Amino acid sequence: MASVVCTLRDHQDDINWCAFSAKLLATCSGDKTLRIYNAEDFSELPFSPLKGHGYSVHCCCFSPCGQLLVSCSTDATVVVWSTVTGDIEAVLEHPGRSPVRICALSPNAAHLVSGASDGTLALWDFHSKRLSRTGGVRDTTMVACSFSPCSQMFMTGSTYGDLRLWDLHLNQLLAKKDAHDLGVSCCSFWKYKGNQVVQFRLASCGQDCHLKIWVINKFTSGGFDMVLLHTLTGQTAPVFCCAYSSDGQLLVSGSVDKSVKVYDAVKHSLGIIHVPDSLCRYVTACAFHPTSPLIATGSMDKTVNICRLEDGCRGKAAAGRLKLLVADWSEGDVSEWLVEEGLQGLVDKFKANNIDGTELLSLTKETLASELGIESVGLRGKLLRKVEELKSGSMSLGVPDEFLCPITRELMREPVIAADGYSYEREAIENWIHTKNRSSPMTNLPLLTTLLTPNHTLKMAISRWKTSQ
Repeated sequence: MASVVCTLRDHQDDINWCAFSAKLLATCSGDKTLRIYNAEDFSELPFSPLKGHGYSVHCCCFSPCGQLLVSCSTDATVVVWSTVTGDIEAVLEHPGRSPVRICALSPNAAHLVSGASDGTLALWDFHSKRLSRTGGVRDTTMVACSFSPCSQMFMTGSTYGDLRLWDLHLNQLLAKKDAHDLGVSCCSFWKYKGNQVVQFRLASCGQDCHLKIWVINKFTSGGFDMVLLHTLTGQTAPVFCCAYSSDGQLLVSGSVDKSVKVYDAVKHSLGIIHVPDSLCRYVTACAFHPTSPLIATGSMDKTVNICRLEDGCRGKAAAGRLKLLVADWSEGDVSEWLVEEGLQGLVDKFKANNIDGTELLSLTKETLASELGIESVGLRGKLLRKVEELKSGSMSLGVPDEFLCPITRELMREPVIAADGYSYEREAIENWIHTKNRSSPMTNLPLLTTLLTPNHTLKMAISRWKTSQ
């Protein structure tokens, strides 16, 4: 399923985080440094390591254009580095001077969040490097943070085990307490989808040895809810890290059991990357390359492994549930479909009755009322109409939404990643930039750069999907 391309052994302490841009790999460690590598041959850049923190560096992330790198540390600072020169661009002191455990940049690079050991959050204007707002949760430690693809909200996770969704005014939009028993360790957003409401996917992992997939719904009324879609139990010890691939087709996680596991994020099936035991202790960090089939994983043995995924792995993920006959759907596939159709209130009932694809197609008004206890006539009618659409084949023959350009809504031929983090057809986004004052088609916010990066991974996925039809 995957092969280890190389192992980096430059750090002198545990690896805490790793992050890719299109051209670079960044790693950070308990040895107080960050190291920067060329993402093609993994040679270390001349100005690496980056030295500026006084204590352990916990997290790092690139700006969308890749020209800036942000890191945070026990020394209570967030540092902004130039990836061109290695120089420090800014040093941001977290309010209260508490150790900073997590930092995250919004996809549009307008906002930066830092979370600390005292439960405080600081929201920074990234352009001016000035503090905008503070907030948080008392008596806990913020250890996880991820911005939504629209850049308008972010999720945090803490040692309490809760997941909390915040807006840019640091108002709590929702809170899922006890999301992970004994504490959350990491979370990762992916792009939205859905028919009836705006939806986002979130992966989270924690000390309970579980990797969980959530659906976050945003309603036209302005309200939110959060539904647990899947609990993945492929690892036998606390799961320290998780990350989605840029196309949302794969999900990787690393654990105290020394394993790195890759899931098909559409079907939630499991594959395993075998990392040599001699090189691996607890896996503490993982990241996908945005456009190449590469994964970086960091460990408490002070090493970073670079793994290359085989074509078969990505091909299976690209096909996803839309290629399956409905009769072949698992119970998890049915739950996912219910959420996408705005019927998330039925997920628990369907799970309790073990409704898979075959059972779904056999449902009638009578069985919905008598066996599943769905009393609402309108809800039964809506569900049966959706089932009839499945029977007609409209779902299984549709083009996956992630293969369509957000501007033209046509199948992409030359997908590229813009500064807002979204993928577009090259010609469409180039025309948009020239006529729309460089604003993002998805967020309507200014694009910080007009640099467009080819999305080879998505292009290969589209090619395989077309061949399979």
